[in-house]
Formats: sequence, C-alpha cells, structure tokens
Amino acid sequence: MAICVAPFRSLSSPLLRSSAAAPPCTAKSVVFGCPSLRNLVKQQLTSRPMVSSSGGRMNCSAQVETATASAPFLTDHAKLIDSVETFIFDCDGVIWKGDSLIEGVPETLDMLRSMGKRLVFVTNNSTKSRKQYGKKFESLGLSVSEEEIFASSFAAAAYLKSIKFPSDKKVYIIGEAGIQLELKQAGINYIGGPEDGDKRIDLAPGQLMEHDHDVGAVVVGFDRYLNYYKLQYATLCIRENPGCMFIATNCDAVTHLTDAQEWAGGGSMVGAIKGSTKKEPLVVGKPSTFMMDYLASEFNIKTSQICMVGDRLDTDILFGQNGGCATLLVLSGVTTLETLQSPENKIQPDFYTTKISDLLAAKKVASA
Repeated sequence: MAICVAPFRSLSSPLLRSSAAAPPCTAKSVVFGCPSLRNLVKQQLTSRPMVSSSGGRMNCSAQVETATASAPFLTDHAKLIDSVETFIFDCDGVIWKGDSLIEGVPETLDMLRSMGKRLVFVTNNSTKSRKQYGKKFESLGLSVSEEEIFASSFAAAAYLKSIKFPSDKKVYIIGEAGIQLELKQAGINYIGGPEDGDKRIDLAPGQLMEHDHDVGAVVVGFDRYLNYYKLQYATLCIRENPGCMFIATNCDAVTHLTDAQEWAGGGSMVGAIKGSTKKEPLVVGKPSTFMMDYLASEFNIKTSQICMVGDRLDTDILFGQNGGCATLLVLSGVTTLETLQSPENKIQPDFYTTKISDLLAAKKVASA
C-alpha cells in the first residue's frame, strides 16, 4: 500500500501515516462524509429506492464495509449548492477531456460564482505548473486565477517545503516541466526531468552507472519520456542514498491525454519504481489528504463546507471522503454508471450526476 500524507497541521510539522494503518487512505471510508448533507441524502434515498441487480430493494448503510448500495442520482441541485461554501473540481474528465472543454462548463462555473461560491481546481496531472494550468484555463475561455489551482506538481513542492527539505540536497525528477517549475518556484534544487529523456545506457561488460549522492528525494510523476536511464537513476538514488524519499505525485492508472481514449497514467511510472526498489511511495496527490488540508488552511475554510466534484472513484471521491467533504461523482470522465453500481465497488459518493452542467438546474428552479 502507498503511504499517504496525514492531515495538514502546519507547513513546519507535517505528519505521515501509512494507508495500511489509517482507514482514511483505504477504500473503507465513510460514504456520507459531510454531516450537513445527510438529511438530503436520506430524502433522496426515500424517494428513489435502491434496486439491486436482481430487482429487489437494497439496504443503504453509511459504511461501505457493510453496504454495496449505489449512491443516489442528484435531483435537488439547489439544496446541494446551498449546503456548501466551496466546490473543488477535478479537471480531467470534469472540466475538460484532453484539450476539449466539456459542454456547459463555463455557464456552470459562472452560475456558482454568481451565487458566491468559492471554486478550486485540483488535478493529479503533474505535467504542468499552476501558472501553466492557468494558461490552459484561459485558452479554453475560462477565467481562473493561479491561486485557485492546485496541481500535484505544486503539492510535491509544497510538501518538500513544508518539511524543510535541506538546501544542500537535490530532488531527482521522473516527470515533466510542471514538477521542475514548481520546485524552482519553491527554491528547491533538482536534477533530471525532461533533460534525461534522451539519455541512454551503454550496457557494456562491467558497466557501472554513477548517480548523485546528494539526491535526498525522488519525485515521480507522469512522464511521456520515461526511459531505462531514468528508472535506473531513480532506483540507485532511493536504494543507495541514506534517507532518500520516494515521493509520488499520484498513482492514477489512466489519464486523458486526448478525448479519444484513456492513456496509461502516472501510476504506471510510479509502479516501475516500486517494482525496482521494493519501496512504497509517499503520495502527495489525491486521494492523500495533503492537498485538502493545505487548501483548507490556505483559504481558512472548513472541509465540512466543501463539495468535491470528480470523475474518478479511487482518487477524487476518496480524496473528498478522506477530507470529510461532500462528494459528487460525474459520469463525464473515467467512471461509468456500471462501475459505480457494481457490487464490487466499495467507494460510493454522496451523489452522482452525468456532468457538472446538471447543476444549472438550480438556476432554473431559482428563476421559476
């Protein structure tokens, strides 16, 4: 099991916990994490019976350990919006797919802002920095400030800064420009990254690969230019440098590089290093609580007043549940209705809907 960063206490004294010892980092999380929404959930469950695959009613429990009932379809959009102050949106599969904006997103975000809601955008994609993501939002016609964006590349830099990563140590990067830019912004020395994308190893007899013994952490994120040189270099640093940390921006199995299909995600790069080092990474992206606690501290908001909106159960929804937030799953990305309602799925959001523009129904109710 991967190691998750424990609830954020302060930038100078973070705590760590193992997912094996801490229920919030497993799939066995409380389904209805936001107390303010429990009555709304119960009302919808009463009016919309849960039906099993055999056609019979299913009993709904607040604990996924003892229940397989599917989450209810969101019908009271206005009540959900009124019950929270902040909406956290995943990006890939929720706001866009690849470089294509999902229908109805601009109108939905404008409506929520007009209602006084704070909007935050959290992504596990580490290929861009917050500034670069700001430019992507702008290119899609969305007005989003850099302070409203939290990428896993930023989370890696923020975590290292929070533990006062030694100034005489370096970070080796398996990843792309986003991680480099965030580490540079944080004043942290680094090597590797895209610059090592063309390097090759000459496996001649007696070949010995040298590595920098001042590397104190290896940060692994999504890397389209992963090669054997990078794998071996990272492996040597983690295995041979005393105290060298293995940090993963995320462990997503797949990602949306284009809107045509799913592509192998950052978890495949992390998995390669896990295999060679036999060590578990410290994960700073979703579903770790580090980013949730960081932004709650940054904006001075209670997590019980947050609704996490995402398309992935094991990262977005679990991220919200681990943080004690309300959770809304959208079916515009990775997760299908069949997957959500499968008896084998143990991660259930508070609600699900087809896409975030369904929230526009609240505007129609208000104007009626």
